[in-house]
Amino acid sequence: MNRSKIVVIVAGHIVFWLLNYWIIAIDSRLNWNGFTYASGSFAHAYIYGLFFNVFLFYTQIFWLFPKIYAHNKKVKFYILSIFIVIIISLIETYCDYVLYNKYNINNERISGSFITNSIFHILYSIAGFYYILKFEHKKAKIVNQKLLEETYRTELKYLKAQLNPHFLFNGLNSIYHLIGKDDTLAKQTLLQFSGLLRYQLYESSTHISLEKELDYVLKYINIEETRKGSDIQLDYDIKLENPTMKIAPLLLIPFVENAFKHCSNYENSSKNTIEVIIDETGGELTLNIANSYDELINQKVAGGIGLVNVQKRLTLLYPDAYKLKINKETSQYIVNLSISL
Repeated sequence: MNRSKIVVIVAGHIVFWLLNYWIIAIDSRLNWNGFTYASGSFAHAYIYGLFFNVFLFYTQIFWLFPKIYAHNKKVKFYILSIFIVIIISLIETYCDYVLYNKYNINNERISGSFITNSIFHILYSIAGFYYILKFEHKKAKIVNQKLLEETYRTELKYLKAQLNPHFLFNGLNSIYHLIGKDDTLAKQTLLQFSGLLRYQLYESSTHISLEKELDYVLKYINIEETRKGSDIQLDYDIKLENPTMKIAPLLLIPFVENAFKHCSNYENSSKNTIEVIIDETGGELTLNIANSYDELINQKVAGGIGLVNVQKRLTLLYPDAYKLKINKETSQYIVNLSISL
């Protein structure tokens, strides 16, 4: 906890106890245990009464809870708590007795003073216990959250390390098919592909603009469109309402890559179809991909690492904020993804 936050907390406690005294001893005009507002005896009595309440409250916070209760010495904790309450109540009752004599208050029984003092001391002691209990619970929650985030970051680094070589393999394979067919186009495609790799290495941080991520997807589609040529019927549409929205990098590309990789390869190219529709509206990003699928051909196709990893990343990065539905039918593979950014 930094110094400024500690100062704010300490100042808040001081203000609380000062207001406590002002409201109860002065502003409320209360009479209590024979002490009256009019005579000034109640304001006098509440000075040491509040001191004892404060003592019990912070004894729980700084000693009984952290030194005893937190170390699972609960029997000792309860015994000491009761013992301290009794001792403090006896001391305050004696102070009341002295003040009774000073203000000539003779109509109050000292036993009644002890009982009421004990009740309030128990309440303030319990208040201190629950205050520190809640504080420690909140602190533990923050620590656990930081540990969880660190675990996520470590796993995401591992998943990304797996994803990049997978994408590299598929991209180089695409360029390989162009060499010999059209060397000029192969060079242009290689240049485009180097831009994609540069994006992965230098621009894909924790979160990036949606515009950059979709530009990356579009470049990949263009490379595959060049490689596949007339062998497929490709239809794609990308629309953004707010291009500055942030998204975790490399979340969408595995689904697009998967569509091209597993698309059917019928002799009749009109049956080999890929449709990619990406839309962002009101912070809701939707990705809909459908590609024709040949079960017999795809039984021999290896891979699938990228798609498995991206599903893990979605779970880590957007828990309860995404919906993913994948349907693999006899002749078509359909992906529907929505993310609340």
